[in-house]
Formats: sequence, structure tokens, C-alpha cells
Amino acid sequence: MSRPRRDSEILPAKDRLENAFWTLLEDHDYDRITVTDIVHAAQVNRNSFYYHYSGLPELADSSILHEVERLPMPLYTRVDGDPNVEWRHFCVRLLNDPDQLQHLNRLSLLVGPHSTDELVDSLRDFLRMTLLTIVGSDTVSIEPKTRMLVDFCVGGILSSLYNWPQLRNDVTVDDLLDSDVAILVMGLFLTMADEDPMSFWRRVVLGYNRVHNHVPSFIAPGDHYR
Repeated sequence: MSRPRRDSEILPAKDRLENAFWTLLEDHDYDRITVTDIVHAAQVNRNSFYYHYSGLPELADSSILHEVERLPMPLYTRVDGDPNVEWRHFCVRLLNDPDQLQHLNRLSLLVGPHSTDELVDSLRDFLRMTLLTIVGSDTVSIEPKTRMLVDFCVGGILSSLYNWPQLRNDVTVDDLLDSDVAILVMGLFLTMADEDPMSFWRRVVLGYNRVHNHVPSFIAPGDHYR
């Protein structure tokens, strides 16, 4: 007798287990969720669960890491790039892509009423690890300045996720395109990457000059801003 044909629309067991984790966390305290709840929601058997995970903590870590990895990150600023364009692309992708909004919704659960200190710690660690990877550093060789800036950014992300349930219905791409926000984020990114920020500021000035036909006073004599 031939095996039943696998339905191509059925997600792999790991994806279904992670989806079940997030679905249950929306309405249940994490410390009250059981393996039985997970396998029932995912429609898999317990053997399948323990084939992939040693227990709920490992499932939680895997689920959190995958959501963090799927978030868009600001592009590494090219020497000839326009910071305004780079930031716009990031903001549009973050707020206009349904998949990205789902990532934000899920990660906000980790700082919500059903979470635990352990889940928050996992989120913090994975965010820190991701930022360090982007700027080309690691937890061993990280400099004190970079460590402080990374921790500052992680704290800001956690705070934004905490407020996301209230913000998601009101925040727009235009809100994030505010020049103060863009300059702060891209400036922090360059500083964490230990790059000379002067080329970045010159490109900011170029973009500003195109819009306002104005040359700010901090342009040094001899600099080509047109």
C-alpha cells in the first residue's frame, strides 16, 4: 500500500509548533502553557515535539530567535548611499509588510502580560546578538563603547515593543521618517559599527540641501556639498 500523499500546504512540524507557541501566548500565561497544549494546538503528537525540542524552554528560544532573525534591519550605509532613502526603505518594509507586522505583534507578546522574565531575557539576548552581528562584533571582542550603545538600542527596542499594542493602529511610515528619528537611528548604527560618521553627516546635508536649498553652518570650508 502506498503512503498517503503529503499535503504541500501543511507546514512542517517545527513551524506548526512555533506558531502554536505564539498563538497560546496571546491568551495564556507562559508558565501555565504545557506541552499538551502545544501539541494539541499544532496538531502534532508528543513524539514529534520531543524529536525537535527537549522541552518548552527550547521551543520558546527557537521561536523567539526565528522572529528576531526575520525582522528587517537597517541596511549598512554605503559610501555613496543616501541615508534618507535607506531609512525610507527600512520603514516602508517594516510597516507595510504583513509578515513584518506579524513579527512585531509576536515579539510584543514577550514583554506583555503573559510573558515571564525568562522570555524577556531570551529576547534581549537575541536582539543583542543580532545587533552585534550586524555591526561586525561579538560578545568576546566587543568594545565598551559598542556594548553601551548596543544595550541602549536593545532597551529602546524593548520599550517600543512594550508600547506596540497601542502604537500599531496609529504609527505611520511618515512618523518614522521624521528627520530626528532617522538621524538618531542611523547615527547610532554607524557609531556601533565603529565607522567614521562624517561621510554620513555629509550625505545627510546633501539630502537636506536638495530639499531646502540651504547649507548648514557646520559644513567645513572646501567641502563639496552640491
